[in-house]
Amino acid sequence: MTARANAIEIVDAKVAAAGGADKVLQRLAPDGVVLTCGSDLTAAPIDWLWVHWLARGKLAILAGPPGQGKTTIAIDMIATLTSGRCWPDGTRCEPGNALMWSGEDDPTDTLLPRLMAAGADLSRVHFVSGTRIDGELLPFDPARDSVLLTERVKAIADVRLLVVDPLVSVVLGDSHKNAEVRRALQPLVDLASYLNAAVLGISHFSKGTAGRDPTERVTGSVAFGAVARVVMVAAKVKHEDGEEDRRILARAKSNLGPDDGGFEYGLEQVEVQTGIAASRVLWGGLVHGTAHQLLVESGEGNGSEDGRTATDDAVEALVRILRRDMVPSRDVIAQMKRESFSEKVIRSARLRIGVVVRRSGFGKEMSSYWKLPPGAEIPDDEPIHAQSGPVVPIPAHPGEWASMGTTETQGQEWGDAEVVF
Repeated sequence: MTARANAIEIVDAKVAAAGGADKVLQRLAPDGVVLTCGSDLTAAPIDWLWVHWLARGKLAILAGPPGQGKTTIAIDMIATLTSGRCWPDGTRCEPGNALMWSGEDDPTDTLLPRLMAAGADLSRVHFVSGTRIDGELLPFDPARDSVLLTERVKAIADVRLLVVDPLVSVVLGDSHKNAEVRRALQPLVDLASYLNAAVLGISHFSKGTAGRDPTERVTGSVAFGAVARVVMVAAKVKHEDGEEDRRILARAKSNLGPDDGGFEYGLEQVEVQTGIAASRVLWGGLVHGTAHQLLVESGEGNGSEDGRTATDDAVEALVRILRRDMVPSRDVIAQMKRESFSEKVIRSARLRIGVVVRRSGFGKEMSSYWKLPPGAEIPDDEPIHAQSGPVVPIPAHPGEWASMGTTETQGQEWGDAEVVF
């Protein structure tokens, strides 16, 4: 062998040991910001696991009040994937493997029976139980253990869905701080991209947020909803006209496709083995409209046993806004709408409280102002939500009302031209 051939063989061996030519070039490239020219990229379609609901390589969130079967819905998605059956919209799912990381439910007495009830192929389902380091079994931490999980997943192959229940368990710091939430979610997002698997995180609605935009109701920082590419909500909508309540699964946000529409669903208990019962999902028909419309206009409650409606929460919000004495009606309505209360719900809350309406001026110059009725109970610790925007106080001192030619009504329909619903 010539000296040149021997040198080439040595170089090739070193390149192979270093991980290939690409790795060597990366190490030789100077440090600095990396720019990629658009003409060097190739456009690619979204790789959907379930079209317009679950995208491979992306994070999705399923949120809702307690007791609405969110985990059971996620398990039904696992069953659909592992058994290769149809999604609720009738489209076929190619069989694949799934991972589930649960910090709340025991696999043996809760998750496994539900998987059996849903008809999952159990040989394709794997639970993330923790991470063993130096012989000690520790809770799984995405920031620390993503590489180790990736190695194990390679051995399983064809993992297309990872369910994390609850998603907030990923955050080891303060789940209400944007920076900490984004930092905690990033390893999970990177893992989804690397595995080309859809990641579905389960979350709750924050208490007392009925009427707001569903994405903003996800427990914790708004970063949860911002990082997720698709946000779904599962909730029971209440009918004030006495009709039977129904459960719906709807899209509240999507950066990848339609952000409306959904399905009705029910929950039933079945016996999977002698003495072992579990819940499963029964899918119903399509529902139309945005998640906000479906929940708010139907008077959806907060999932608690007291059966609260959107009007109940609107009453609390209205008391919070009007605790600052008299407020222009335009500003009250604008703030209520910023909190995602509909005109119908605002009207119901105003009439229930018996809000006092004062009007000043005449004709086109007439303005109206709202205030709480005498004796209204105002909680001392009621917070003013920063996201609601500022409340604009009236410029005149209340003592000046007598000289402004005002009229006052209580608990009546809006009669001024300024506020017409």
